[in-house]
Amino acid sequence: MTSRPASPSTDPSSTDPSSTGSARPSRLRFRLSPRRRTLALCAVPVVALFAVVAAAPLPYSVAEPGITADVLGENKGKPVITLSGDAARDAAEAEGEGEGGKGGGGKGQLRMTTIAATPPDATVRVSDVVKNWFATDHAVMPRDAVYPVGGNTEEIKKYNADEMKQSQDEAVKAALSQLHLSSDDVKVSLRLADVGGPSAGLLFSLGIVDKLDGDGSGGGLTGGRTVAGTGTIDASGKVGAVGGVPLKTQAAKRDGASVFLVPKAECADARAELPKGLRLVPVTSLDGAVEALKALKDGDQRRVPSC
Repeated sequence: MTSRPASPSTDPSSTDPSSTGSARPSRLRFRLSPRRRTLALCAVPVVALFAVVAAAPLPYSVAEPGITADVLGENKGKPVITLSGDAARDAAEAEGEGEGGKGGGGKGQLRMTTIAATPPDATVRVSDVVKNWFATDHAVMPRDAVYPVGGNTEEIKKYNADEMKQSQDEAVKAALSQLHLSSDDVKVSLRLADVGGPSAGLLFSLGIVDKLDGDGSGGGLTGGRTVAGTGTIDASGKVGAVGGVPLKTQAAKRDGASVFLVPKAECADARAELPKGLRLVPVTSLDGAVEALKALKDGDQRRVPSC
């Protein structure tokens, strides 16, 4: 098969200079198809929309591991737990340490844990969310999961302080009930500066039990370990769930803990970013937490629950 020679062009727009008598430069014209023109026009508001979204504040908070505090020790130069009354004196005499109880029994620690979140009035933008979404040492959380809905910063601060006070009251009741004591037998004062919310309840109760009774056999509950944990508590000793558990495990490990007491319902969350060398012990009640610590101290691994 052979190809035919191309026929001369008859296009009137031809710019062959030999046909016009004068040379005119050719002009190239770029024309967008209707489809591309439409896409280009649509891209303008889309880009503008992305710019607005990127700058707009979002209803999120960014959190990271917060402080921990040994409830058997001091916070800002003052004891976290102060005891007085007949039961406190009896405990002090049994240990030979003077007024105030066992003082931590064996130099171990019981550390309550916290998260540090952006303030309720802070502006969190898309860039902040993207930056921290996949970080293991930060978490992006709905603001409503960190702070109560509505209210200004001062109202939220007061709410958290009230939650802490209620948590302390419940912790005292739970601990005294655990030891079959009443408020007539011992007066308990709890002080922890700059921390709000109810999640230290379990550790407060354990601290009171440790100072008044230890392991019930003349020693402390910790067995010399640094034990950390989290969990709300009610007057009956029931342990409740809290937020930010993965970040709290990181704070615990950072501050030397080898054991972490966690509400049983939150085992999966606690395992998600669990630091190496930190042992999880799930609990549902104050009594269960006390028994687990006794078993750890005795080396009876069969009696220590695990997640």
